[in-house]
Amino acid sequence: MATLAAERYPSRFDPSRLDEVEPAMRANIERRLDVLGPGYLLIYNDPVAFVRGRGAHLFDADGRDYLDAYNNVPVVGHCHPHVVEAVSRQLATLNTNTRYAQEGLVDYAERLVALLPEPLQRVTFACSGSEANDLALRVARHHTGHEGVIVNRYAYHGITREVAGISPALGEGSPLGANVRVIDPPDPTLVPAGGDLASHMLDETWRAIHDLRRHGFGTAALVLDLSFMSDGIFPEQDGYLQGMVDEVHAAGGVFIADEVQAGFARVGAGFWGFARHGVVPDIVTMGKPMGNGIPLSAAVFRPEVARDFGEQVRYFNTFGGSSVPIAAGAAVLDVFEQERVPERAERVGARLRAGIGALLADSPHVADVRGSGLLAAVEIVEDRDGRAPDRARTTRVIDGMREQRILISAAGPGVNVLKIRPPLAFDDADTDRFLESLEGVARRELR
Repeated sequence: MATLAAERYPSRFDPSRLDEVEPAMRANIERRLDVLGPGYLLIYNDPVAFVRGRGAHLFDADGRDYLDAYNNVPVVGHCHPHVVEAVSRQLATLNTNTRYAQEGLVDYAERLVALLPEPLQRVTFACSGSEANDLALRVARHHTGHEGVIVNRYAYHGITREVAGISPALGEGSPLGANVRVIDPPDPTLVPAGGDLASHMLDETWRAIHDLRRHGFGTAALVLDLSFMSDGIFPEQDGYLQGMVDEVHAAGGVFIADEVQAGFARVGAGFWGFARHGVVPDIVTMGKPMGNGIPLSAAVFRPEVARDFGEQVRYFNTFGGSSVPIAAGAAVLDVFEQERVPERAERVGARLRAGIGALLADSPHVADVRGSGLLAAVEIVEDRDGRAPDRARTTRVIDGMREQRILISAAGPGVNVLKIRPPLAFDDADTDRFLESLEGVARRELR
């Protein structure tokens, strides 16, 4: 299903409707259209502007409270006091790069690596998930001597030219590289009759490997976001990954776990998306949540995978690992420990999904409620039997929640899967508010 990038957003503002917007917002949008580049979009048919945030809440200029069930970047909550204090103190003291022997950099690197399985021992810092994935691909190619990359059918891994070329979710405007092969996500509905998920995923991987070999690329890497966010959200499936990785290793490739979306307890108490599978990646990339909004990302390697690249290729990132982002990252880990964030995310997420499931159990337009940790997905269809995606109804639900000041979005190839992905500060009171609002919207749109 080929789409343009803008079409991936189910509820976005159409500038042709500018006359319908209240005057102050209209003036702001007009200025925005005059100065910003053409790639910028405003989400929601009814745009909103925020002036402050706290926890899982955002506030507009009139003080109205919006529940944020969408943004994964402020992982421990908007403007968490401990992170704010740590960043402010560091910014007022020193902010310089990694070529000096600052102890804070090493302290944080040791804490981060300690959260990963022991073979993953070498970390390189960057500023964004795109940069981390770009570096991971460079290292994978250097280490394996191959060029081929395997990704999921609608995956998104970033916006540099390199990783846009392995991101089919970006649509027609960003064509995949000739060395890229796509495979199904672990969606049980795609498994042939009589088959099982593990065998299907293994067959998909085998097919991709052999086609890459046939075209002379070989296999450099299998790259997976184990939340499968853009593919429709399937973090709860397991039992299939080891066979895929074994096949890739046998072909001379490496496994890169893109944990930008799934990591930092998003999909539960295991902390990483790969943890539930019992598989240790060769490279792990991470970003967004690391600094709670301060640009910070990383690629973590098995030493033998990165050794030759480090010795033979000059790589330096001016801002990656500089003092202020590292202070933010350390403060985030403090909060995770002090507030037992992974355990809370597991508990609150289970309650949220159970509540959603109970509310929508009888809806003829809901094919599935799924997810893991504080990540929930609701697949909206024309009818349960045919399971044809109902994008229009999905958009109405998103806009209906926006009217109730609840922020969500959508994912999946048909852009018909509600994406509910709040900051991990989301608590029981937030869950109650979310479910109360969803009940009203569902009564109108999903009965």
